[in-house]
Amino acid sequence: MIRVLLCCGGGFSSSYVAERMKKEIIAKNLSNQLEMEFSPFSLVLEKIDDFDIIICCPHLNIYVKQLLEKTDVQVPIYILPPRMYGNMEIEEIYQDVIDLLEIYQQTHMNPVHFPGEENVLKITRQKAYKHVYQK
Repeated sequence: MIRVLLCCGGGFSSSYVAERMKKEIIAKNLSNQLEMEFSPFSLVLEKIDDFDIIICCPHLNIYVKQLLEKTDVQVPIYILPPRMYGNMEIEEIYQDVIDLLEIYQQTHMNPVHFPGEENVLKITRQKAYKHVYQK
């Protein structure tokens, strides 16, 4: 079971998206593989130890960098590409999460990202990295 914490600035948009994702997790029969919760980013350090990966909305990019400058975070933090955040297809997110956890295990790089995707605001894909670049 992979536990994902989805964060946004105030928690409002991520709470809606997380609820939608929970329904999609059930509908796609992923309940045994994936669990998703939401939180405002301001509470991330209080919750981080209960999750395998933290996914942040794109507008948190600067706040994630500030957090990582001050704190040694031992859980991968991923900044979701803007178009993926707009679509939020659970199967695509799940595939990226699996691949990102593997990358993080090898590199311990935070924020964790795919090759060539260091600048989240330049990412235009709407599907999982593997589905776009490794067909």
